[in-house]
Amino acid sequence: MASKTKKIKASGKFGAGYGLRVRHEYNSIETEQRRRQVSPFHPKSKAKRMAAGIWKCMKTGKIFAGPAYYIEKINK
Repeated sequence: MASKTKKIKASGKFGAGYGLRVRHEYNSIETEQRRRQVSPFHPKSKAKRMAAGIWKCMKTGKIFAGPAYYIEKINK
């Protein structure tokens, strides 16, 4: 993965040619998917994204498939 900067976060790997709006949207998606999500297997546990659509419950250790970016979005 390319290096990031403190000010522009994950979109620091892109140049200025992508535009400000695209980089802001990328940052919002990137921060949400890397955040711990609510696990469907344990009510107080969190799930960590391992790859696109592959999640791991931190409490039970179960690995399961689900949505690519957010687990919470499936309930809404």
